[in-house]
Formats: sequence, C-alpha cells, structure tokens
Amino acid sequence: MSKINTIGVLTSGGDAPGMNAAIRAVTRAAIANGMKVMGIYRGYEGLINDEIAEFTTENVSNIIQRGGTILKTARSKEFMTVEGRERAYQNMKKHGIDALIVIGGNGSLSGAREFAQEHDVPCIGLPGTVDNDLNGTDLTIGYDTCLNTITECVDKIRDTATSHERIFFVEVMGRDAGFLAQNSAIATGAEVAIIPEDTTGADQLDNFIGRGIRKSKKSCIVIVSESPKCGAMYYADRVKKDYPGYDVRVSILGHLQRGGSPTAGDRILASMLGVGAVQALIDGQRNVMVGVKNDEIVYVPFVNAIKSDKPLKKEYIDAMTVLSL
Repeated sequence: MSKINTIGVLTSGGDAPGMNAAIRAVTRAAIANGMKVMGIYRGYEGLINDEIAEFTTENVSNIIQRGGTILKTARSKEFMTVEGRERAYQNMKKHGIDALIVIGGNGSLSGAREFAQEHDVPCIGLPGTVDNDLNGTDLTIGYDTCLNTITECVDKIRDTATSHERIFFVEVMGRDAGFLAQNSAIATGAEVAIIPEDTTGADQLDNFIGRGIRKSKKSCIVIVSESPKCGAMYYADRVKKDYPGYDVRVSILGHLQRGGSPTAGDRILASMLGVGAVQALIDGQRNVMVGVKNDEIVYVPFVNAIKSDKPLKKEYIDAMTVLSL
C-alpha cells in the first residue's frame, strides 16, 4: 500500500454533538504525523461539488466545545449513484486526497463502504450518531450529550405532569434503536419506555396502566422512541380513547436533542476515535469503523458495523419493570 500523504475528512448525515471534537482530533493527529488534511464541506455532496479546502491546526482551534459540525453536513442522493461517486472520486484525485475519514451514522458508513469497494480508496469511519445504533462500539459520538439533553427536558416535564396529574408521552429519537428511550427512562424515573426492541409496546402500556397508575399514581412519564406509525401521538390517542378519565399530553422533543455543547464524555470519545482513525491509516488499515469496547479502541469492518441489530441489554428492560413500580 502506498504512503498516505493527504487525508480528507467529512461529516455526513444527521449532526451529532462531538463531531467538531472528532474533526479537530483527525486534523491535529494527521498534521502531527506529517500528513496534509483537506476538509470536505457538506458531506458527500461537497465531495461531489468540490467544496474542499486545506485544514490547518488554526481551522480547528476553539471548536471542541461547539455542537454541530463546522464542516456542515448533508444527505446526498447523488452519491447513491455510480455517476455521483465517480465525480466524488475525481475530486479526491484532483486534490491529491489518498484516504477518506467519514464521521457519521449507518447510512454514511454504508456509503463509505460502497465508495471504498468501487474506487479502491482507503476509508475509515467514525461512529457519529446520537442513536448509538452502530455495531461493534459501546458508544457513538453524540449519544451521551443527547441522552443528557433528554434527561434535562424530561425532568422539567415531570414538574408539570406532577402539578397537573397528567400522563405525558415524550417522544425521543432512535427510530430503529431504543437506547435513548430506554436509558433516558431509567435516568429520569419514567414509568414506561416504549422501544422498537420490545414488540409488545401496546400490551406494556396496558399492563402499566392496570397495575400502576390506577393503584397509586396520578401522573406519569412514558418515553417513546420515534416512529412514523407508533410514536407518542399514537399511544396518547390510544389512552384518550381507552382510558378517557386520564389527562394526556404529548411532548415531541425533536431536533433540540441534537444540539448543544458536547459533554465531556463525547469530547473525550470523539478525540480518541479521531486519533485512532489516523493511526488506523498509518497502520495500513482500511474500510473499518473505529469504535470503543470496554474502554479500548477497536477497529470494526464496515460490514459488521452497519448491521441494524445492535442489541439492547435485556437487564435494562427488566430493570424498568422493577423501577417503575
């Protein structure tokens, strides 16, 4: 494998707190190892449209504490085509980029995998998604900050729920993964978490109302993972219909979950993964995601990382049943 002299770095898909810390780490680690860094704006779309500029240490100064991404982000339909990926590759060659570091979630790493196979380009992925749904890593960049944001919001909602004796359905992100809903429910003392991994969501709601609120509770919080079919509005409407005696409200937290200054945990995680990504290229690795397992940096093949069945620990689900009494 030829020596890598220039690295391209981009952020893709949904933004996540800590992405800037990752950009900073990649840039400084690469420069420290004698490499040149090219920042690619607006993800794969920017790679196709040649929105590329050289990054120095000054470009990444004073960004570790900032949410979002200074490189901007976008979802690119054109990159899903052979023609779009060819344009992206030609722009890489134009700028002398030898390898690509992609910070993003499932779709972003899937794109990197396909691009790498098609054009024989070394690609390294960093898990940047608030959903925490990538396999092979205990944590993803942005998850801890998002979890803390949800916890803060639900704590405030709890005050109103208690004061008015209401049932609040709070919808959080994580369409295909219940990590945010499950763990925010534990952190906030919520009575129920309705998650994709538990296919008995409706029965769970029935059981809770039957054993809990009717006996001892006049207010409660139900955390629901977002879903186009069975989100918070669906369950709220169901309670209004089946249990008209309860005062029901819905709060959809939406995009505020993505924003804000990253926690110390996310800053450290992103920094270590960024350094690990550069080291992976130095070591001759390619087409892997850099993750963390038991506090150790690990390298996970893209094909394993982008599976959609990262398991949620059953003991966490069981704990909710006990703690919601």
